[in-house]
Amino acid sequence: MNMKLHHILTAACLLPVLATAQTFDFDMTQPQPAYTAEGGFGYDLLPAPSAKRPAEPFYFSVNVPDGNYRVTVVLGSKKRAGETTVRAENRRLMGENIVTQKGKTSTLTFTVNKRTPQIDEKTRVRIKEREKDYLTWDDKLTLEFNGAMPTVQSIHIERADDVPTVYLCGNSTVVDQNNEPWASWGQMITRWFDDGICISNHAESGLTARTFLGSGRLDKILTTLKKGDYVVCEFGHNDEKEKQPGDGAWYHYVYNLKIFVDKVRAKGATIIFCTPTQRRAFDDDQKTLKNTHGDFPDAMWSVAKRENVPVIDLNQMTKTFFETLGLENSKRALVHYPANTFPDQPQPLADNTHFNPYGAYEVAKCVVMGMKQLALPLVSHLRSDWQDFSPAQPDDWQTFKWAPAKNAEITKPDGN
Repeated sequence: MNMKLHHILTAACLLPVLATAQTFDFDMTQPQPAYTAEGGFGYDLLPAPSAKRPAEPFYFSVNVPDGNYRVTVVLGSKKRAGETTVRAENRRLMGENIVTQKGKTSTLTFTVNKRTPQIDEKTRVRIKEREKDYLTWDDKLTLEFNGAMPTVQSIHIERADDVPTVYLCGNSTVVDQNNEPWASWGQMITRWFDDGICISNHAESGLTARTFLGSGRLDKILTTLKKGDYVVCEFGHNDEKEKQPGDGAWYHYVYNLKIFVDKVRAKGATIIFCTPTQRRAFDDDQKTLKNTHGDFPDAMWSVAKRENVPVIDLNQMTKTFFETLGLENSKRALVHYPANTFPDQPQPLADNTHFNPYGAYEVAKCVVMGMKQLALPLVSHLRSDWQDFSPAQPDDWQTFKWAPAKNAEITKPDGN
């Protein structure tokens, strides 16, 4: 189906086709409509770009069934030089600061997982109130074009059911954070994989291994999980605070981790553990991090050794990362901002658990390095511009460049 001719067709004619189409083409040099549920595609959330506002970010959405989609965007303009950052759904980074000269183009291809909360005819994932506005859980595949001068010539979308999927399970350090300035490694790791791998992030702020299972999130994953896929689990931050009888690292935590192992392997997929990221909690020497996770990292290791589960030691890598940055500069990786940095923010933000875009970007690199150290087959799909990374030699926070989304929220995500 060629959407270049959509402007001479009625939305009523298009809707039945959109509902069953597997491939979509949009010529972004031609006028496109605003998104409506009836029309099924168009500019969304923000006003459409125009000659009067060429540097403003914009969103474009298409109504598609659940699944993985390969997206190819041709960036550039005959009229101006461009610099474009591409994100999908809940701020999943796909391409950053891509520069195009006037009259030149650059092509970026990636895969996006799109889903709704529906598990089967009778059951749904029990999403939180805060998630109901997430682009993650709606009927649309949404692309965000941001940057100093976003320029887009065309968008091609097609089904990609054949690619291995990496499912992410975890809490606020993993989730696709919806609003600036919060960010997590799960929405940054997408940047480093080509279109032969799809990342499906099911994490949510405040969750424990128990509440992840109880809300039906693993059940949702199991509906599409197949041989050759991966499930990555990072829990611990919130599990530490569960105080019911029998709770603790060595009972409820290891018990629930074993459920993940058994159910994932029953589908023929590979389970991977990530030990929990560190909190920025320096000891009295102001150089060394305290252990705020108690026995939980060791408990995860114990399950991994007993069940032969590969482990990415994010606990150790983020310890090195924070200690390398030091007491003051480590704030630059977290949500530490002076008052009035964001709208309606009269008080400073000082959060020692939740990452900002720079911190999340660096931790995502730690996860990729962990995957490489484990020699997982999926690392064959790393993009050509990937360079190996050490948390003892992090990128300079002063030169990190991020195109912020328009949606900002100073309310702290659930969990700590």
